[in-house]
Amino acid sequence: MQRLFKKVRRVSQRTESGMVSAEYALGTVASTGIAGILIWLSKQDWLRELIANIFRSLLGI
Repeated sequence: MQRLFKKVRRVSQRTESGMVSAEYALGTVASTGIAGILIWLSKQDWLRELIANIFRSLLGI
């Protein structure tokens, strides 16, 4: 029984260093994709006009 507990403890203490790199890679890809979408949206005339209208109505111009 003691051997079983030692093995369980040993397995539970292992690190997952490989997962960290994969998570960073996935986060980098996701943030790059979101940045690309935001850049594309910022170049759209309808979005610029929408934002301008919102500010105009808020400022009462």
